[in-house]
Amino acid sequence: MLDRLKVLAERYEKLGELLSDPDVVSDPARLRSYAKEQAELEDIYQAYREYRTVVTQLEDAKALLEDKIDDELREMAKAEVAELTDKKEKLEERIRVLLLPKDPNDGKNVIMEIRGAAGGEEANLFAADLYRMYVRYAERQGWRTEVLDSHVSDLGGYKEIVFRIIGPDVYRKLKYESGAHRVQRVPVTESGGRIHTSTSTVLVMPEAEEVEVEILDKDIRVDTFCASGPGGQSVNTTKSAVRITHIPTGIVVTCQDGKSQNDNKAKAMQVLRARILEKKRREEEERLAGERREKIGTGDRSERIRTYNFPQSRVTDHRIGLTLHRLDAVLAGEIDEIINALILAEQTEMLKKETPA
Repeated sequence: MLDRLKVLAERYEKLGELLSDPDVVSDPARLRSYAKEQAELEDIYQAYREYRTVVTQLEDAKALLEDKIDDELREMAKAEVAELTDKKEKLEERIRVLLLPKDPNDGKNVIMEIRGAAGGEEANLFAADLYRMYVRYAERQGWRTEVLDSHVSDLGGYKEIVFRIIGPDVYRKLKYESGAHRVQRVPVTESGGRIHTSTSTVLVMPEAEEVEVEILDKDIRVDTFCASGPGGQSVNTTKSAVRITHIPTGIVVTCQDGKSQNDNKAKAMQVLRARILEKKRREEEERLAGERREKIGTGDRSERIRTYNFPQSRVTDHRIGLTLHRLDAVLAGEIDEIINALILAEQTEMLKKETPA
């Protein structure tokens, strides 16, 4: 571990030198690349520096105990050794986590799709609740959101909404949200006061760069049509809405929330690239089935991951057995505790695999 840390620390310092090199400063692409790489190493570098300091202090404190010193100083030295030993162990644990393999998509923006699934109109209304939850969470993180496509239901829910979240480390925090989200409550359409169970599904995809997914013109068919509002009625007379079919995969993307046909086409291509990348990722996971994250789930849209129980004001994440009794706060975007617990669960699983039996 220490040898690897030393190599990474040397690389961090080398990057600092490169970022001051006039040749690099005059090359925006290299400057961005080196700055990004150094930023990714920042936490490891600082942890390594702190670890070296603690190890030196611990050696000095132990050496003091070997000397002939009075009882009071000996007790102080013993206390310091105990404190520094504990600090060293905690730093080693933190460093092990920092050295875990990184998901190459963690730093990317995401494209999210939320759909009303089982439960009719109530599922569509809950899809709208989930959309607002993620928008509020994004606001709390300082991220931006942008709706790419939406299909509003008769009562103001969403049959489907596709949106983009832009900011640092978005995928790292939101990738665990893919799956089936179940709601238990009395629907607005229920006159008898009975509690119903409905489901909305969430899919989180890392945004794909053009260089990652090449889409040839000959591989797509582009259709245009008039955008529609709730109930299917036309909201304009110009064919600004766009439907793109990717012929090799059969993936179909529509976009109608942009200001123009060109805007909708550009947004639809963003979604298409993300879906193709997601398809490739899933195919790769299936080939490496043994490497899947067993603890936090597969990320499949159909996997039930969480229940929102309104009568009990309860939220339960079934993958890690976490239950919170503050539903209103969660729906207001306060989902940090859930996301941090999921990140910790994945890190724990990875550490188990990294540690020899």
